[in-house]
Amino acid sequence: MFAPTLTGLGERAHLLRPAVNLDTHVEDVVGVLEAEELESVVLAGHSYAGLVISGVAARAKRRLRQLVYLDALLIEDGQSWAEAFPPEVTAARRKSATLTGGVKTLPAPDPRIYGFEDPADDAWLRRRLTPHPFAPFEQKVRWGCALGNGLPKVYVDCTRPPLAALAAIKARHRAEWEFIELQTGHDLMVSAPQETARILLRYA
Repeated sequence: MFAPTLTGLGERAHLLRPAVNLDTHVEDVVGVLEAEELESVVLAGHSYAGLVISGVAARAKRRLRQLVYLDALLIEDGQSWAEAFPPEVTAARRKSATLTGGVKTLPAPDPRIYGFEDPADDAWLRRRLTPHPFAPFEQKVRWGCALGNGLPKVYVDCTRPPLAALAAIKARHRAEWEFIELQTGHDLMVSAPQETARILLRYA
């Protein structure tokens, strides 16, 4: 199992640069697939990383077997992350942008939106969150294929509480995709780690 950290985030926050965008993050994951010579991979992406795994599917389909979207963002070829949200949400995100080390970023979200029942989970996440590069928010993707590039796809829908900004995105794909509902908040890896692992192992 591999869990690469994207450039400019987490323990790689020191690599934040103005040029870091969605293409950078797709390259991060493609680089792991190629360097480790991985084949038949079940690739999972949470939240923003739904865009990343879709980009990886466009670039490296031959190395993949299954895509698992964990309460994730979904956009079609030619769209941007900003266009995926209702206009009022997009406007609020743009307004919230700030500078981190001279680089335009989106501030880390307030963990309260994730509905953690355990205060320790809330405290842990507050210690770990880092600002997000802003460039991927406005970048229009150019994948040259449909979402997922024809690979099998499953969507894990976190419903307690649901993240309102994802409601329209989920509705567009619910009829045609396999959906699994999980009664936990958006950061399911933190609030429901065992259930999340069982879902991933089902496809592995």
